[in-house]
Amino acid sequence: MVLPFLLLATREHDAAAAGEYAAFLRYGGLEPSELRHVRLEREPMPRLDLDEYAGVIVGGGPFNSSDDEELKSATQRRVEREFAVLLDEVVDRDFPFLGACYGVGTLGVHQGAVIDRTYGEPVGPVTVELTPDGAADPLLAGMPQRFAAFVGHKEAVRKLPPDAVLLATSQACPVQMFRVRTHLYATQFHPELDLADLRQRIDVYRGHGYYDPSEYDDVLARAASRDVGDSHRVLRAFVDRYRDGR
Repeated sequence: MVLPFLLLATREHDAAAAGEYAAFLRYGGLEPSELRHVRLEREPMPRLDLDEYAGVIVGGGPFNSSDDEELKSATQRRVEREFAVLLDEVVDRDFPFLGACYGVGTLGVHQGAVIDRTYGEPVGPVTVELTPDGAADPLLAGMPQRFAAFVGHKEAVRKLPPDAVLLATSQACPVQMFRVRTHLYATQFHPELDLADLRQRIDVYRGHGYYDPSEYDDVLARAASRDVGDSHRVLRAFVDRYRDGR
């Protein structure tokens, strides 16, 4: 029996949430029956039996792990508590995990990373470069040494967790991808985003501080100038590696 993956999401805008789910389906090569979508901003995390899933995927969202505690909403604090409990089991079992953008904050904080706003990046394409460990990692087998990917984040890893392996970097953000143990991965870039998806995101999050709204046309032009197709291979490789078990 082929087990589904679990997508844990925190996007409060319906259009962005639906678009994210569709993007993970598209570039993961998944059917809807193969990806359960749980929106944590709407409801508490359900009771989960990890044995019923092939792997856990965490998408992006509006929460920043480095926000002052008194500024976090009750929903954000609940979601962070729930992730902490889930990650206790995920890490202990070395259970397949892929966190994209907000996933860096969740896995990073859980494992002792320093997450702050030192290396935030505006919305748009960047060049991601594999480290020697990244080039040797089975999830990144066959990836080019450098590839374009979409980013857009206010916080990032300033200091890796003690036992994490740095897999990819970029000029403005030293930690673009890391691994914990053997099967837990986090990317700062979005391996699910294409140009149409990015346009939807910047429409939804206009005025949320990810870019200057007066530069909307320039942001789109920069995004359209790069082919981010190789970044999607990271998501597909994760799905292909774990969909039939480890």
